[in-house]
Amino acid sequence: MKTKIWAHRGASEYAPENTLEAFELAVRQGADGVELDVQLSKDGELVVIHDETLNRVSNHKGYVAEYTLKKLKTFHVNKHFPQYGKTIIPTLEEVYQLLKPTNLTINVELKTSNNFYPGIEEKVIALADKLGMSDRLLYSSFNHYSLLRLKKISSNVKTGILISDIIVDAPDYAANLGIDAIHPRLNILQIPDFVKSSKEKGIEVNPWTVNDETQMRILAEQGINAMITNKPDVCRKIVEKRKLE
Repeated sequence: MKTKIWAHRGASEYAPENTLEAFELAVRQGADGVELDVQLSKDGELVVIHDETLNRVSNHKGYVAEYTLKKLKTFHVNKHFPQYGKTIIPTLEEVYQLLKPTNLTINVELKTSNNFYPGIEEKVIALADKLGMSDRLLYSSFNHYSLLRLKKISSNVKTGILISDIIVDAPDYAANLGIDAIHPRLNILQIPDFVKSSKEKGIEVNPWTVNDETQMRILAEQGINAMITNKPDVCRKIVEKRKLE
């Protein structure tokens, strides 16, 4: 199986993360999918941004949930890439509309660990159904209750647990919850037989964030389902080279 390449917040090594520009670049760089983060604005709109606050990516401050969508659209999120000019926070629907003509998988991370954003699970499923995108999506979260809620709303949704710390028998844990994938921090793959055990239970493994070329080669050789990377162009070259060997 050829390992897939998912662009972490888009091609975020080269463009402002979680923007239409970063997702468009990921498509051009040959990604098989993108990973993005979704929260709710003050008026309940699905917006794509990672941090609960604006501080890191914008010259504005405060929590995303404190602002309406109209106000959020006036902020620029190009703090680390000023050359991109007036990049703005996209809605989840805008990202879907951009990527709909492609065949890319979209990994939607629900940012419900700190702010639970009541109703966000219903909103993401309703949007996917509205646009006919349900079969292209995989939902992930550090809040595993969010994933169970998604499954309760729609039993056909595909889900992946995000883990950043060591969990004993994580593949068993995922399987027992009826989860489809594990999205581990890269260092967790040091656990003996982690990938093998996951595969035996029918659980996909999609580690983050894979930016080192040596690590990319190792994971491609292991037959990981997908690598979540800031550098989809570099990862593409390595995966294609392995395919030819």
